Amino acid sequence: MDLYHKTCNECSKLITTKYSTSFSSGIRVFAKPLRSPIYGIYGFVRFADEIVDTFHDFSKADLLKKFKQDTYEAIENRISLNPVLHSFQQVVHEYNIDIEYIDAFLESMEMDLYFDKYEDALYNKYIYGSAEVVGLMCLRVFCKGNPDQFDSLKANAQSLGAAFQKINFLRDMKSDFEERGRTYFPEIDYTNFTNEDKKSIEADIANDFKHGYEGILNLPEGARFGVYLAYNYYINLFEKIKKSTAVVVKEKRIRVNDSRKMLLLFSSALRNSMNMI
Repeated sequence: MDLYHKTCNECSKLITTKYSTSFSSGIRVFAKPLRSPIYGIYGFVRFADEIVDTFHDFSKADLLKKFKQDTYEAIENRISLNPVLHSFQQVVHEYNIDIEYIDAFLESMEMDLYFDKYEDALYNKYIYGSAEVVGLMCLRVFCKGNPDQFDSLKANAQSLGAAFQKINFLRDMKSDFEERGRTYFPEIDYTNFTNEDKKSIEADIANDFKHGYEGILNLPEGARFGVYLAYNYYINLFEKIKKSTAVVVKEKRIRVNDSRKMLLLFSSALRNSMNMI
């Protein structure tokens, strides 16, 4: 079984590196024992998201239903022939990932099949399920079974996950609306998205970032640098978005280029080595 476990974990790692340079860079600087379980979580959430966002020529509802069924069977049976789900179920059992978090995440994915506009209650529920619980799954790994440490950092992890997701919404506003017909921000009219709307969203994100950063400072040493690096990537993306007009955000997917990411890696490493995080 060791070879099978390792092969499945490598599949989740490959998915992470192919789909996200920001998160894969952060994971690579985690303490070695933390890397494989975080790859396992990311591979799971990435494939679920792909079902609702990408597979337009297939029945997304049927695919997601099967994925959900396979997920719960993998967890119950402690094995799956789907390498992503096999990798994920190992993490669930080893780090006592709450089933409620998995339920909330899969429910948020299902919401994308049936809702194209998210008002306040629905928006908060979606943010929790699509982002905050992912942060909580990762926090379970970082805290390695220490419930007191987990509880003390839980709210901060939720805030950081929410900040990342809201920035994704701004960055992907054009494709979400034009390709999927979705608008996530409550009471925002995409066709008349204004600079005032944008500033209001940015103020909310800034509060999430402030609270999330406080948690980074208290993370276990093996996880702190990796999360800080991902935080830095998103802060830089956030700054680029803030400097852009609402019209530009609507029409262009703003990103941090690879050379800038490399510079952020070195500067973050320096700050970490000097205990300046």
